[in-house]
Amino acid sequence: AEGVPYEQRIARLEELEYPKPCREFVYSTFNEFAAAHPWVGQDNIRPKSVAREMYENFRSFADYVKDYDLHRVEGLLLRHLSSTHKVLAQTVPDAAKTEPVQEMEAWLAGVVRGTDSSLLDEWERLRDPNYRPSAEVEIRPAPPPDITRNVREFTALIRTEIFKFLQPLSAQTFGAALAALDTESTAADGSPYSPETLAATVAPFIAAHRRLRFDPDARNGRHTHVTRSDDGKSWRVSQILVDPDDHNDWHAEFFVDLERAREDGRPTLRLLGLGPIGH
Repeated sequence: AEGVPYEQRIARLEELEYPKPCREFVYSTFNEFAAAHPWVGQDNIRPKSVAREMYENFRSFADYVKDYDLHRVEGLLLRHLSSTHKVLAQTVPDAAKTEPVQEMEAWLAGVVRGTDSSLLDEWERLRDPNYRPSAEVEIRPAPPPDITRNVREFTALIRTEIFKFLQPLSAQTFGAALAALDTESTAADGSPYSPETLAATVAPFIAAHRRLRFDPDARNGRHTHVTRSDDGKSWRVSQILVDPDDHNDWHAEFFVDLERAREDGRPTLRLLGLGPIGH
């Protein structure tokens, strides 16, 4: 920007584009709606891809902040996610929501609920210096929100963590796959997983099916099965590995400690097994 006059810099900034998924469909649908509902006003709709990018790429709030160095605008990001959830929850009729939309709505609610609400307060203060939180802040730090209370939201968060493991597993970047798991995950012989042992474990699947699928049907919730422990302290989660030929004869099993999830504000997966179903 050095040596460029201010007016030119502003003009160049205005020329910058950002991803606008389904832009033509979004614009045309909104224009039809606005034509029949004049109260919408002159403001045009603004397609955005932030929430979609996070959801489709299995990014947590902390992941996204770190990836794009958004530490100074965390409140803005949380505000955007909260607004996106509000739109889905309050303006889309329940009868029109498909299962993938319901899943995304639950995931957004879990992300917003599990993130420090003070970030929202910070963002409101930036917008309005006279803003005050609706409730007085206690001197004692409030306990973290119980992310396990809402089963649908918690399941959506678990599924996001599962796909954060499966995506690099399918790409055979085994170190990255292990980084998505609890360090206590152990192989069949009881030894901690290493990139080499994980590669050996998944090799028969790769040889038979080549890769995993991650399209909307493969991400459907029907491929995830939860078994709750009798004492209510943990979940055992089985995830079907959807392959290109729809054989779907492999699965991964995970252990989720609910108390740890409450303390951490996020579910942590311990890999229990990876192999053919029924073996």
